[in-house]
Amino acid sequence: MSTLKNLNSTHLSAEQIETINTNLGSLETTLSMIVSNLSGDERRKYGSISEQNKLLVNKVSDYAINQPSLKSPDVDWDEFAKDFNSRIVLEGFIARLENLLTGINNAKTLHDYDNYQASLDDYAYTNYKVGTSASGFESKRNELKQFFSRTKKVDEEQTGE
Repeated sequence: MSTLKNLNSTHLSAEQIETINTNLGSLETTLSMIVSNLSGDERRKYGSISEQNKLLVNKVSDYAINQPSLKSPDVDWDEFAKDFNSRIVLEGFIARLENLLTGINNAKTLHDYDNYQASLDDYAYTNYKVGTSASGFESKRNELKQFFSRTKKVDEEQTGE
């Protein structure tokens, strides 16, 4: 049974990496004025509004736009509109970035898998070469074998596997 190899053989060029890093830097610089670092307590205190509460905000916005005579004088409606529009724009950015992040994580997962499988192949070759008494392979095997546990995992011991 052969394992799949080179699940992802598409690689970024040095120029592409430089372009991406430049663009990420630009993005970070552009967004730096709105990016907020909240503590854990602040995140819990302010949180994100639930879907039900988003519906409330949307309905209040609809009333403010379509029936302005019903607006509360206690609300800064210009700021409300700016916050509302910013929220919509940022949600769009987040969705796009999350899609990119998912794709990048998937690509990295495939590269990780490829590296691991190649490393297993190299370890098997090293063991083979140790058996032939080839020079240098004994010390390499001694360095690599620390990554292979000879004890059963807890789950295996409990299930008797």
